[in-house]
Amino acid sequence: MKTPAEPDIAPHRAALARLRVQYHAELYDNVLPFWLKHSPDREFGGFFNCLDEDGSVYDTRKNVWLQGREVWMMAKLHNRHHRPGQDSPYLQMARLGADFLRQHARFGDRCYFSLLRNGQPLFAQRKMFSECFYVMALAEYARASGDATARAEAHYMFGKVQEYARNPALLGRPAYDNGLPATSELAVPMILLNLIEELNGPDENGYAEVSAWCVQQIDKHYRPELKMVLETVGQDGTPLDTIEGRLLNPGHAIECGWFLLNYAIKTGHTELRQKALNMIDWSFDLGWDTKYGGIFYFLDRSGRSPTQLEWNMKLWWPHNEALIAFLMAFRATGEARYLARFQQMHDYAFAKFPDPRHGEWYGYLDRHGEVTHRFKGSPYKGCFHLPRALYLALEEMD
Repeated sequence: MKTPAEPDIAPHRAALARLRVQYHAELYDNVLPFWLKHSPDREFGGFFNCLDEDGSVYDTRKNVWLQGREVWMMAKLHNRHHRPGQDSPYLQMARLGADFLRQHARFGDRCYFSLLRNGQPLFAQRKMFSECFYVMALAEYARASGDATARAEAHYMFGKVQEYARNPALLGRPAYDNGLPATSELAVPMILLNLIEELNGPDENGYAEVSAWCVQQIDKHYRPELKMVLETVGQDGTPLDTIEGRLLNPGHAIECGWFLLNYAIKTGHTELRQKALNMIDWSFDLGWDTKYGGIFYFLDRSGRSPTQLEWNMKLWWPHNEALIAFLMAFRATGEARYLARFQQMHDYAFAKFPDPRHGEWYGYLDRHGEVTHRFKGSPYKGCFHLPRALYLALEEMD
């Protein structure tokens, strides 16, 4: 088994030092103050998700995905800077969200997708992602607060998530005999692999069997003959000539790549490490807009027009994921080309997305890089992808 080269950072030390200062300032002076000031709901608990560019609330409904993600982010920040149980503004925020989630988000072994401001349910999806972010939130909150019941609940709910992943009919999604092949969706195993990392923390190595299943499922979507990562394939990994089967989501595949790379580094799996690097490289090569810069949102693997009307937009989160991926790839390989790609991604993202006036980043640009939506928070954009990317970039730089 070939040992990866130790990164030679000497030629890059000054540049990394400057970048570290910039990323620290971006996270702690520009991004986090926006959420700390505008998102907490002191009256009913939890967080406001729908925030205009100046932080004003334009809709009070609460998305469980984003509630869980913000709890995780705040608890993670507390655990970086404070001892477990020690009070901090981050722990206070995490508790505000965790208490709201535990009181309102669950119904039996499921979680709602959306709630009214006071926690009354609006609707549930026939998907398992609300449950995933519920688990993620409670796992990190338990470390921050020392709450053993939250930890036990996180592990219990992860057991249910595993059941839903392997048997979607439990979510109310019956399988119809309609002539179309059964499919495998990339989103399911990749998020489970990341959840296991969050449940385990830095010092544990549980759920080995589930991790192996996730890696096996992800491998179905890894197509070296195409140099692509497919979002949807047949259950046996066969590429499908359908709209869904041809769909590429470069940012999603890059995110999956760094999840897999992180797992490969921890387990010392060299072959898997190379697969993860290939996923990152192929997806960036396909996704980068050589004319205007930035990463396309969707592509069709055969070169047809994607049916998603927003296919050529530039969204904040794929660029956030690429920042993490390229720094992690440099750490894993020592190859300077990954720092060059990180710099390429950094230059585009920091030129286009940040709002120096009100803080945080805009989330949606047209192909040319012009802002199309002025809000900073929405039912799908919250306190997660951007602060996570800045936080993890700092960890990689350190």
